[in-house]
Amino acid sequence: MPEPPSVSTIPEALVALGLPASAPERRPVLRGARGTLITIAELHEGRPPTWYGLWVEGATVRPLGGAPPPSLLSGESHLAGPTALLVDRLQAGFRAAVERLEALGSRLDDIEARPDPGPIAELAQQQRALAAVRKHVVRLAVLLVDLGGPLGTSFPGLGPALPQLQNEAAHLETLSAGLAQATRDLVGIRTAMESNRLAESANELGRVSNRIAALANTSNLRMLGVAYLALVLGLVSAVVLIPNTAATILGMPSAAWVPGLWVDVILVVLAAVPIAFVFSRRWVHRMLRGIGSYESRSAEGLADLPEVPAADVDRHGEGERLIRQAP
Repeated sequence: MPEPPSVSTIPEALVALGLPASAPERRPVLRGARGTLITIAELHEGRPPTWYGLWVEGATVRPLGGAPPPSLLSGESHLAGPTALLVDRLQAGFRAAVERLEALGSRLDDIEARPDPGPIAELAQQQRALAAVRKHVVRLAVLLVDLGGPLGTSFPGLGPALPQLQNEAAHLETLSAGLAQATRDLVGIRTAMESNRLAESANELGRVSNRIAALANTSNLRMLGVAYLALVLGLVSAVVLIPNTAATILGMPSAAWVPGLWVDVILVVLAAVPIAFVFSRRWVHRMLRGIGSYESRSAEGLADLPEVPAADVDRHGEGERLIRQAP
């Protein structure tokens, strides 16, 4: 049976474990029949993380992606071989995570120093960056938990250095959690400010709406008063029109045969009957008694609705902006 190909890169290790040769999964330790793959990321600003790994196959531990620089911890603990390789790689991962968290913390300090918190888009970007770092911090913490179990037997002498590694991982988790909480607080403050701004805009719209409603009511009163005045004038015109029409007809040459007495009688009757009929109605009496209020309401409407100069009607784009835009 031919020997399986050797593993020298992370994609080859993933294929050897029966997984797609793509980016490592969320789990830092992947086990298979051929061996165990440990993956550790080094984070960078503005570009994807660089992945490194350790391939554990029996008693052999092979670095994948290059050897890390020596760390102070491995030197002080006098570690060698695969254990020193693991500790150096973990220290490099811790250092990269701390640098990213410090950069994000500095950016957060700049945002907090402003009188007005940053816009939602900037805070959301900060949250996404922190979430990406925290994912790798959690991976490191999970890896240390596995190294405290059977996986740690593949790295002789790791026990004395493990507590310090766990303390560093705990420090990273605390730092990332604090930055995430501070970012959430800023998001809450910004959300409250936006809510207050929207409430102010809604109140302003309510005031404008009430003003429009008041103007509409005033206009209705004005038109009602004008309508009543027009009705009174119409009734008076109707009463006057009937005898006036009769006088016109009887004054024509064709009506010369009508005796003068009868002309007077007809005109008196045509003047008296419409007046008696129209002005004896109760609704006419009520309307005439209220004519003073109709006149005053019409005057109020004219005062509250001043005429707009023709020069102002043609102006465009000078309306008041009711909703202020968020910065």
